[in-house]
Amino acid sequence: MKPRKVKIVGTGTYLPKQLITSDDLDLKLQVPPGWVLQKTDVRTRHFIQDETAAEMGASAAYAALADAGLTIADIDCIVCTSGTMQQPIPCTAVLIQKAMLQEQSGIPCFDINSTCLSFVTGLDTMSYLIDAGRYRRVLLIATEIASEGINWTDKESASLFGDGAAAVVIEQSTDSDHSAILHAAMETYSSGAHLSEIRSGGSLQHAKQYTAANAANYLFQMNGQAIFRMASKLLPRFVEQLLIKAQLRMADISLVIPHQGSALAMRLLRKRLDISEEKLLYTSPTFGNTIAASIPIGLHEAIRLGRVSRGDRILLLGTSAGLSLGGIVLEY
Repeated sequence: MKPRKVKIVGTGTYLPKQLITSDDLDLKLQVPPGWVLQKTDVRTRHFIQDETAAEMGASAAYAALADAGLTIADIDCIVCTSGTMQQPIPCTAVLIQKAMLQEQSGIPCFDINSTCLSFVTGLDTMSYLIDAGRYRRVLLIATEIASEGINWTDKESASLFGDGAAAVVIEQSTDSDHSAILHAAMETYSSGAHLSEIRSGGSLQHAKQYTAANAANYLFQMNGQAIFRMASKLLPRFVEQLLIKAQLRMADISLVIPHQGSALAMRLLRKRLDISEEKLLYTSPTFGNTIAASIPIGLHEAIRLGRVSRGDRILLLGTSAGLSLGGIVLEY
């Protein structure tokens, strides 16, 4: 795969107003004090108060533009890369454009959804269009409201999630710039299709069929142990091949920014992939699992905290419902 001359020039985030602690969730879930923290290692997360997904995405987008020293007039495409949607139609990117007060701008808007890997898939896909000159600058936005779909009877998964949004601005690198996408890959094993899902709300069981008896089908359900078993078998070879095709070793990677699925998933990454603690970005204790927003939130935090510098090689890595594996090796 030929490297794509693409540069991340700005990042931004938005976290909802309502801060929820592990103690708060102990009370809500009616479990002993300290149970949520012990099970998940998530101390705090944010839940929406009165925000919408589009409003959160718009705030993150404007923060990314400010970070890049750009305005919306510099953007030729808005892509929402989220696993959850504000409504089935129109796509969330359209609603973000409206929330940005850019209704008459004509900027094209569309969504790319591969659940928790949506940002990785969006960055991979749009980098080709940037590299080819189809677009000059693209806003990629992940805005996730997990709290509305939580099944509170499933205590372990319910205690993992948080809401939040993140955005990045990408543009074509100059000839003197080393920033590039070095390699990207995705694999899907649909034997795990029903291990993580919301069964209803689409055309199979439409919203009009909702009843109190089938209400659980409209909420998130996950078999965490089965996903862990699948991922533990598949990830080592996937990452090995990803690095080989990027012509790198793990020792060449400055920082791994993974999807923050769970503390168990993070331990799997460290153990099976032999990633040192200082090379693995771990944001779950502060933000929880923010679905597709977790990787761009992590990227923003890594840059903000000085854990990433220009020229560093970074690995974005995760799994998603499917079961899918995805990763991007980039030179920041």
